[in-house]
Amino acid sequence: MSRRELDAAGITDPRLRAAYARCGALNARHGRTYFLATRLLDPCRRPAVHALYGFARHVDDLVDEPVPHHGPGQVAAHLDDIATALHAGLRAGHSDHPVLAAVVDTATRFGISDSLFGAFLRSMRMDLTVTDYPTRAALQEYVHGSAEVIGLQLLPVLGTVCDPAEAAPRAAALGQAFQLTNFLRDVAEDLDRGRVYLPADELAAHGVDRDLLGWCRHTGRLEARVRHALADQIACTRAVYRRACPGITLLHPISRPCVATAFALYGRILDRIEACGYNVFAGRVTVDTRQRLALAGAALTRSLWTRATTRRPAPGARPIGQLP
Repeated sequence: MSRRELDAAGITDPRLRAAYARCGALNARHGRTYFLATRLLDPCRRPAVHALYGFARHVDDLVDEPVPHHGPGQVAAHLDDIATALHAGLRAGHSDHPVLAAVVDTATRFGISDSLFGAFLRSMRMDLTVTDYPTRAALQEYVHGSAEVIGLQLLPVLGTVCDPAEAAPRAAALGQAFQLTNFLRDVAEDLDRGRVYLPADELAAHGVDRDLLGWCRHTGRLEARVRHALADQIACTRAVYRRACPGITLLHPISRPCVATAFALYGRILDRIEACGYNVFAGRVTVDTRQRLALAGAALTRSLWTRATTRRPAPGARPIGQLP
């Protein structure tokens, strides 16, 4: 994260700047699509987005990439420590933790509800014990905490042109769409971790179960029943994107290019899954660099024009809520 972004956001404390920088590094390293879209935001908003992503990534890594020889009990204890430190920081309005310091500062600046962080941590704990989901309703419980709340956390940072409550369902749907896309792209990797994030009853309607998915993973080949099941899952996910799309126009104009680009880039992942014949077992499906840069370049032009014609908040101000 650049000094210019921190200066634009009015973040001056050296320890706090270091915490934000650490979150920015996590974003750049792990969230390539997300990080690219974030570059289209006004600089004063970027540190907050990095803080929220960095916190989510930090906790997710504790669960998915635990310290060697740490079992679920030890990981759960670590999550409890994070939750305790986070809630203490949110109550006090500051934290000395090298990652939590940034997210606590962001939550305080933008009035982000504590309950959203609690929901996120509950879903992360589910990953320690839940390995599959019998229905979409069961999966939705996980997705709410793992993804929808991220959209809701970001909403006050991005700002709206309406009552934030009106935009909230669209923001939640966008988080859900991105997460469902990740589930489809990462079927093979999730199987390696012992998890399936696709509703078992919907897979069963096509004659697919965990064993058949495991066979596809082991052989790198796609069985016809799995192809049909994945096509059905993509159709369901596209419906969520359609529900989320109108929310982009409800955002502050200066934030729209960023979110529209993320929307397009994640949607292209579904296109790529279809283009490779739905075989998500042969290798990780990605959007090629040329397409990513083309989308980002067009959005950057819109972003720069919007920044030049839109009144910006003063450095250190909170660009949140309904516009006057």
